[in-house]
Amino acid sequence: MKELLISSLEETERLAQTIADLLQPGDVLTLEGDLGAGKTTFTKGLAKGLGIQRTVNSPTFTILKQYEDGRIPLNHMDVYRLADQEEDLGWDELFYGESVTIIEWAHLIEDDLPEERLDIRIERLSDTERKFVFRPFGERYEKLCKEIYV
Repeated sequence: MKELLISSLEETERLAQTIADLLQPGDVLTLEGDLGAGKTTFTKGLAKGLGIQRTVNSPTFTILKQYEDGRIPLNHMDVYRLADQEEDLGWDELFYGESVTIIEWAHLIEDDLPEERLDIRIERLSDTERKFVFRPFGERYEKLCKEIYV
């Protein structure tokens, strides 16, 4: 587990861009944090780091937005509305494809998540300060965590 303290939106975006440089097709990241913690800001920075030019915003009402114009395509999921969903929604196609997948509110689909992934928790400490807690699952993500810096 790794923790980082961030003191601005710009630092959040830089952190996400740094992580984007380390990502490979098929990588899965989960994002947890209260409303306003910075999940979408982080995802915008990640998309920018992947070279995505389109405007990135939260897919709260659509569940999934796909961005294919970067060096690696990005699947951005917000599964908040799937809390009590019982049916298989074809996660494997998203999690094991050629894209990077980032999932907001991932604890709601915990049983469907791949065993190997990087869980990221964002804690809001003040209007500008955030604590990022990285929890890697699998050797690939343990190595990735060791390369993360601000």
